[in-house]
Amino acid sequence: MMKKATKLLGVLGLVMCLAACQDTAATTDSSTADTKETVVKDAPEQINIYIARHGKTMLNTTDRSQGWIDAPLTPIGVEVAESLGKGLTDVEFDAVYSSDSGRAVETATLVLENNGQADLIDTIHEDKRLREFNFGTYEGMPNEDMWTAIAEKQGITLEEWQAEMAEDGFVKSIHGFADTLHELDVDKLEELGAENEIPADQVSWQAEDYQTVVDRANDALNEIVADAEKAGQENILVTSHGMTIAALVSSLDANAEVPATGLKNASVCKVVYKDGKFIVEAVNDLTYVEKGQAK
Repeated sequence: MMKKATKLLGVLGLVMCLAACQDTAATTDSSTADTKETVVKDAPEQINIYIARHGKTMLNTTDRSQGWIDAPLTPIGVEVAESLGKGLTDVEFDAVYSSDSGRAVETATLVLENNGQADLIDTIHEDKRLREFNFGTYEGMPNEDMWTAIAEKQGITLEEWQAEMAEDGFVKSIHGFADTLHELDVDKLEELGAENEIPADQVSWQAEDYQTVVDRANDALNEIVADAEKAGQENILVTSHGMTIAALVSSLDANAEVPATGLKNASVCKVVYKDGKFIVEAVNDLTYVEKGQAK
């Protein structure tokens, strides 16, 4: 019975996630001259990075794949992002980064509006490297149709595929899922290209494999930390996506405990950078949302 429950949790996690699925120098104006003085800060002892998943979207609700395509937050999605902001009032952010997807930017904006730092909204750094996995030609497709195609590619039934994914755990599951979809999309792009009489590589962006996403997310994180060290910034807010965040924290710490059901909307993964190393301090932390809801 427990084994069946664990499998069910894993499948539900994949459903939820897939459905869900300057460096600027500070200056001060001189009161006696037209020159500007550059403010140099010491590098902080440690950098605290709060990585939040976006709020629930309309495509999450309709159970369609959502990677690079976008949808606005639902009323519930807005509410949970606002609660996250209220729960983070004790944290003064020095910089804010977001995936360039609208749902992530909207979440970051709502957080800042509700934690007392609305003045930072115009300074949000949008970075495409923080996007969700790209599902290629399967973007916007009903999730069950996409999963069925993956199962057929592997020569098994949908039920067998779901059971295997549940057994493997969330991160390993999305690893296998992404790599298979990446392979499937080669043929799909060829077919669509032939139908439209254009080269396959001009049809759409091919679905990303797992390592591609891990690499781009790590590149973004390393750049964020480098900029924070130069600017003396201690607290950083990052808004991104469920599968991407899970892959990122797992690449930083193989023992990071990503839940079988994936990361909840507006949950926070806290990563600390100290002495040249990343430390994953929290995964899927909902205490900030709960704190905000209590206010």
